[in-house]
Amino acid sequence: MHTRKHATPYQPTEYLTAASLSVNVSSSANYSLYKGLCICQHLHHIQSQLTPPTTMASLAALLIPLSLTLLLATAMAKQTGQLTVFWGRNANEGTLRETCDTGLYNTVIISFYSVFGHGRYWGDLSGHPLNTIGADIKHCQSHNILVLLSIGGDVGRDYSLPSSQSAADVADNLWNAHLGGRRPGVFRPFGGDAAVDGIDFYIDSGGPAHYDELARRLDGYNKFYRGRKGVRLTATPRCGFPDGKLDRALRTGLFERIHVRFYGNDTCSFGKGGTSGVAEAWGKWTVAYPKSEVYLGLAPAESGVPEGAQGTVAVYLKYLYYDLLPKVQKAPNYGGVMVWDRFADKKTRWSSVVKGWA
Repeated sequence: MHTRKHATPYQPTEYLTAASLSVNVSSSANYSLYKGLCICQHLHHIQSQLTPPTTMASLAALLIPLSLTLLLATAMAKQTGQLTVFWGRNANEGTLRETCDTGLYNTVIISFYSVFGHGRYWGDLSGHPLNTIGADIKHCQSHNILVLLSIGGDVGRDYSLPSSQSAADVADNLWNAHLGGRRPGVFRPFGGDAAVDGIDFYIDSGGPAHYDELARRLDGYNKFYRGRKGVRLTATPRCGFPDGKLDRALRTGLFERIHVRFYGNDTCSFGKGGTSGVAEAWGKWTVAYPKSEVYLGLAPAESGVPEGAQGTVAVYLKYLYYDLLPKVQKAPNYGGVMVWDRFADKKTRWSSVVKGWA
């Protein structure tokens, strides 16, 4: 096996570190023909590099740490390279097309469809002109980038589902205004022929009632598609398990992806709970939903370093690379990293670094 030098935070690229060796071995293990690693070295060559007297203990001191590194590497789970980003919260983040053209993201989630449940339906895209978004959606999709629409949003938004009928009405509006429906008279804000690939649930306001019904109704529209899933369902809950707003909906088993928010003021967030707090909550989410891909949701704008350490975003990345990602990627249903949001990511260029680690 050929092992390349691998740049890591605070490590010069001319040295092959234990961490870089682990990453390369782990990456190779994803190939079907990979069977292991053979380390070959002539004893006399090793001895010639040691100051006399050379003993078997000296050789063991050299080889045992390397063996342990390889064992750790095999325990590491897959890297997927999958990045999902939320877009639509700031006019200065650039257009949807520009976001997709960065080549960083596999999924872009438009945020938010934030007024619903009382006969009114509207989205807040923070100054982005609606008449250009439809063409941008189709542009992103032509480059195999999924485009989803997130419903709900931050606390204080004007949404809820007060009844079963309101869930049915919201599903009908989403289908005809943003998905594959085309009922005459229903306004399609992104243009008549542009449709998103699915709906994300980001519910922070109101009660939990009827979101399970909404999920079932949206999933029911898949009967109109042949050979593919035209309405994908994802959810973006807070990290505390279970999420009181979304638990009932998630238990339907209809959500193919769950982007868990490990940012903000929750005690399980990366900034508040550190890697141990994240790992504990992460384990609960991944075990509870084994059939869903679970994404690690992080915010580039948060420069806080876990467990009381002080530093900048660069130090935050160091913790992410060496400590957090190796833990969460062991889960068999690890899906990738979710980024909140495009505006912060554009300023920090966070994803350009994390893409290779995700």
